[in-house]
Amino acid sequence: MKVVVAEKISHSAIDLLREPRWTLITPEQVDGKLPAHLESADALIVRSAVQVDEALLEHAKKLRVIGRAGVGVDNIDLDAATRKGIAVMNTPGANAVAVAEHALAMMLAMARHLCRADALMHAGKWEKKSLQGSELRGKTLGVLGLGRIGMEVARRARAIGMELVAHDPFVSAAVAKEYGVRMVELEDLYAESDYLSLHVGLTPQTTGMINTQTISKMKRGARLVNCARGELVREADLVQALKQGQLAGAALDVFEAEPLKSSPLQTLENVILTPHIAGSTHEAQEAVGYQIALQVKEYLKHGVIQNAVNVPSVSHDEYLELQPYIVLAERLGAFLAQASEGTIEEIVLSYSGHIAEGKTELVRNAAIKGILNEGLEEKANLVNAATIASSRGLQVHETRKPKSTGGAGSVISVALKTTGEEHLIKGAVLHGHAPRLLHFDGIDVEAPLERNLIYMRNRDVPGVIGKVGTILGNHKINIADFSLGRRAANGKGKSRDAIAVVHVDGRVPDEVLAELRQVPAIEQAKAIRLF
Repeated sequence: MKVVVAEKISHSAIDLLREPRWTLITPEQVDGKLPAHLESADALIVRSAVQVDEALLEHAKKLRVIGRAGVGVDNIDLDAATRKGIAVMNTPGANAVAVAEHALAMMLAMARHLCRADALMHAGKWEKKSLQGSELRGKTLGVLGLGRIGMEVARRARAIGMELVAHDPFVSAAVAKEYGVRMVELEDLYAESDYLSLHVGLTPQTTGMINTQTISKMKRGARLVNCARGELVREADLVQALKQGQLAGAALDVFEAEPLKSSPLQTLENVILTPHIAGSTHEAQEAVGYQIALQVKEYLKHGVIQNAVNVPSVSHDEYLELQPYIVLAERLGAFLAQASEGTIEEIVLSYSGHIAEGKTELVRNAAIKGILNEGLEEKANLVNAATIASSRGLQVHETRKPKSTGGAGSVISVALKTTGEEHLIKGAVLHGHAPRLLHFDGIDVEAPLERNLIYMRNRDVPGVIGKVGTILGNHKINIADFSLGRRAANGKGKSRDAIAVVHVDGRVPDEVLAELRQVPAIEQAKAIRLF
């Protein structure tokens, strides 16, 4: 494995990545040669300075994961990473306390005019009357975005005695109530807040959301705090609101363009400016570096996806539970694709039993990966499988039946529709972690989903098994398992057709398949290679 750390992280994080037979490139070693180092890298770790754009990713021939030591991923082209099958992870909670404390410090500084008082004292002036402030106790704090940082801000503001309102479409009123927060609509948040603290991510919908129109809906004399993303605020509109008294003050740690150079904000006494340092504490930097190093290491060694922004995240325990079903789904998909003909049009996955009650996105992606990788030059993986399917116009649907499936436990079904055929395959994880085929196209058959298989459809007549065994024996192909299934005709107990899945010890040459197809009762014979 090769891990490239392009920006400075803590020493403990660097040490965590020192593994036997791993190549670790530190920031000092990168030294302007990042594209060259990425050619053979499995992982890249950055902070906010390095721009991981599509042009840079063109050099990443085998990159599997990008780790962002921090929260914002504006410097990473997520679409380009996803298309290339690269997981992108961040550390959303590691600096939450640091940012929350900074936001609260800014509120206190505005309420008590601390920055102006300090400047006057350094200038030798003693001006108590002009520095009379106000208390935060009893004031209403509006929190826009009640994620990890927003929750930490709310917890501290509540301890001070502030009234709390918040807007976040992804947080329920019941959860917010546990923190003493009342959830309101966005318009009401603007109208009720004495202090408004921003803690939302940057999206097309949130870009420039604090502007002349929204500021006009706020209380006259309210104050704004932004420790989230600079582009949330239209700075020109904010300057006018501050000059006109619509807002009494603003405290900004982030800006539309960084570093902040010549700006009207720098001329206003009722503005507090800090250089994007809300998350910059010793404790936070240690935490974000160590956390992203741990996440990247877990992904490279075990496939565990945590805090990903372009692929579903699962905990270590969740991954261990899902892993055998991920393997099963991929092999079912690969079997189905190799046994089918025609152009794929639609994929339908069904989950029955316990698995239907949990997260199935990675299982879904594994099945899509198994299907697509049989015919695409562009290889799919757990990150980009759904994106590739969508880009090719394939319809993917899922259904769930969280009921008992009898002795089989959890069952995964994959239906595939092509231009000329429709097929259905079912499987389960049996005997510990063994992926097993249970059903194919209307016929129940239990077979191991192992590396080299022969799939055959035949008329259910005597002598077929013996002829197959003879042909394989003549070509010195060893049979590890021979599984059979048949379908009764007309409900009268007479067999009409059957299938066989034969597990063999090596690849099956084309001439062997051709010879099998010469057996009069065998209608179809295909080699299936699953991994």
